[in-house]
Amino acid sequence: MNEQVQSVIVNDLENNPVNLMTKYGHKVCLFLIYNNDCLGCTGRAIPLAYEFMLQFPNIQVIGIHADFKNREGTKDTIKSIFTSGEIPFPIYIDKHHKVYDQFQSEGTPQWLLFTENGELFRSIFGSQDNAQNRLYYALESLISNT
Repeated sequence: MNEQVQSVIVNDLENNPVNLMTKYGHKVCLFLIYNNDCLGCTGRAIPLAYEFMLQFPNIQVIGIHADFKNREGTKDTIKSIFTSGEIPFPIYIDKHHKVYDQFQSEGTPQWLLFTENGELFRSIFGSQDNAQNRLYYALESLISNT
């Protein structure tokens, strides 16, 4: 799994293309691939991503809304899931679920943890306790090695 990822192409909320690896590839990154229509995503994964952002300030947390047919995200619908109306970490849109497919996601939420060298360290599916524990230990392991 320790192959450097050169590009993860998404769109920002203004519909501009962004290569996340160019923009954030020099940091440890935690990508959360999710969809607003996924209750596990909005009810558990997004709050967990926010907790990780606070607990691990050296990690760049990034949300990636995977668009599926009739389940596309817009700036307004993405902002609407946050009670404050403010987005706490960068969120991008994965048009036609290309990034979702690129990493052979098992479903949503799918977590991708990258080293500061842009290598995929772990890919974890889910938001329930087992997935949360695996993700937490992966974060701890990666942080203790840097």
